Amino acid sequence: MNNIKQDFTIKDLENISGIKAHTIRIWEKRYNLLQPKRTETNIRFYSSENLQKLLNIVLLNNNNYKISKIAALSDEDIIIKSRELALSSAVNDEAINALKVSMFQFDKILFNNAYNILLQKKAFRDIFKDVFIPFLDHVGLLWQTETLLPAHEHFISNLISQKIQLNTENLQYNITNTSKTFVLFLPENEIHELGLLYLNYELVLRGFHTIYLGQSLPLNNLNYFLELDREICFITSLTVKPYDDKIEAYFNDINEVMHNTNNQFIAAGRKVEKVKHLKFNANIQLYNSITDLLNVI
Repeated sequence: MNNIKQDFTIKDLENISGIKAHTIRIWEKRYNLLQPKRTETNIRFYSSENLQKLLNIVLLNNNNYKISKIAALSDEDIIIKSRELALSSAVNDEAINALKVSMFQFDKILFNNAYNILLQKKAFRDIFKDVFIPFLDHVGLLWQTETLLPAHEHFISNLISQKIQLNTENLQYNITNTSKTFVLFLPENEIHELGLLYLNYELVLRGFHTIYLGQSLPLNNLNYFLELDREICFITSLTVKPYDDKIEAYFNDINEVMHNTNNQFIAAGRKVEKVKHLKFNANIQLYNSITDLLNVI
């Protein structure tokens, strides 16, 4: 089955671009900016090329280009001018829109150039909080509305992951906080690790000793660390897995593993809401997001 989405509804375009469907229709009729096709039942649908063009139009329009002026440009000139603009400005909203264009066009050069310009104006931590987090929140919305393709999400997630890991590697590993060791991992079959990767960066930046285990770790692997002669704080992030019908059992297993130890277990992510009603006799703490957790570390 081919998961690559080639056609988009006008609602998809609205979700991705932030431009109301009514406005998109006006731009079509008045300026002929997009050329949708129609189904046999006369419903508009748009190609990936239409989507990419719309994102470029929005970027130009948000930076004082009038729609009438954009309409007079060729498709090639729209691409060139929007790319130049994305590379020259690349701050917050403009950078987020540049990331959208990069994601949907699979444009690694645009991503890297926009990121490098951001680095001239912001520290990496500020880039992540001001640009990457709002962008990833939007990606999550697109995923929920089935607007986003897996290929697009994987492409952009891998690029952001590379930046987090590079910045972590560039830190001098000077462990100044020796009170505990943080062991970071994702549950089995969970692959969404950007938040956890960034948390690892923040912990290393603050001088903590971390052990990063990454994706899809069986819970029984934690027993090894419980036998070490040091204080351990386990941290996991729950985005998709375990599924809702399995999550209570998962936390009951955690409670069993952590029972009768002095160690700490922290879980962050939207799925923790499903288990906040449970009573634990182990030191288990729940946070709605990695951001909330960072505020108390």
